Amino acid sequence: MAMSDKELYAELRRKILEKSDVCCAGGAEDERLYELIDEAICDYARTSHLPLAQRIRTRKQLFASIRGFGVIQELLEDRDITEIMVNGPRNIFFEKDGRLSRFEGEFEGLAQLNDIVQKIAAGANRVINEASPIVDARLGDGSRVNLVLPPVALNGPIVTIRKFPKEVMTLERLIELGSVDLETAEFLRKAIAAKLNIVISGGTGTGKTTFLNALSGCIPADERVITIEDSAELQLNGIANLVTLEARNSNVEGRNGVSIRDLIKTALRMRPDRIVVGEVRDGACIDMLQALNTGHSGMSTGHANSTADMLSRMETMCLLGADIPISAVRRQIASAIDLMIHLGRFRDKTRKVVEITEVAGYEHDEIILNPLFKYEETGEKEGRIEGRLVPAGAPVTLTDKFRAAGL
Repeated sequence: MAMSDKELYAELRRKILEKSDVCCAGGAEDERLYELIDEAICDYARTSHLPLAQRIRTRKQLFASIRGFGVIQELLEDRDITEIMVNGPRNIFFEKDGRLSRFEGEFEGLAQLNDIVQKIAAGANRVINEASPIVDARLGDGSRVNLVLPPVALNGPIVTIRKFPKEVMTLERLIELGSVDLETAEFLRKAIAAKLNIVISGGTGTGKTTFLNALSGCIPADERVITIEDSAELQLNGIANLVTLEARNSNVEGRNGVSIRDLIKTALRMRPDRIVVGEVRDGACIDMLQALNTGHSGMSTGHANSTADMLSRMETMCLLGADIPISAVRRQIASAIDLMIHLGRFRDKTRKVVEITEVAGYEHDEIILNPLFKYEETGEKEGRIEGRLVPAGAPVTLTDKFRAAGL
């Protein structure tokens, strides 16, 4: 009686792992492993009929199980998938073209999923266990990973993987995708050249990191750029003098941690032309503002519902990092930040720039905002939202940096 795919996979995997040079971690190169898989499949095919499609499928499953990330390996290899969500061994979801779908595959069991979690954490030089059940990491291709273990996660190990485009994202590509128009892109190029301090805001999945990568392509190649992140995700290209810094969690004894605040402070001693903070989300905001207020140029991202909300969040984060009056915080923000770009995700799953606002100063205990561009929706065509960024009517007021750059 012929075996099912699942039974065949389990039997062949057992035989392959009996080989001494495979069962030891890292003991076999990929080519050697493929040889062993092919031998096992051929041995089975001598006594039982095995269609070519099933051979190919089983071969991929076996390699992914031993060398890759098990059942989710094919999701990782699909370039159109942007997010993978594993809710325990039996519930796997993915996002493709902005829509969530359930994946038919499952992990063999809890043990295999735990092995995958440990493999991801170890590959990023992180430790995850019951004492430290939450870890942010990244894969070799730069994909961002969040890991959560029981007892924090009640329905088993949770793995959330955010994939980033393999292609280098540029403003030109964003124009093609309709995320920004030509006129606005030209303004942003000049803003980068003039070393304006920029904050990109938006909700989850609106493309903040992707947009920051695109803007970084406009940074002059002769600048010294320092990136600071919790988990390195930025893909800055064309910059030879690039320093990438990544925070480190404390060990199980609560020691030897390196925070974003520590990295910002040390970056100031590294002669930066521009500092890029991947995301500001805590008391490190006050350190970033102080850096931008001492002659350094920089960019960052943050979660918010609008540019005004982003300012409110920054106020709150600063108060978490320092015991200073709110008026002093607002003066710091107004002095440090020049431009705010807000991204939105629309009902047709497209992501666009919806607002560009200048921080025009500080008066009467309030930060003055000067809207420059706003997105206006004009209708729908074949399920796609149509619209454009239109000038808000107000010219740029802080022109000193543009003049200094000869623009």
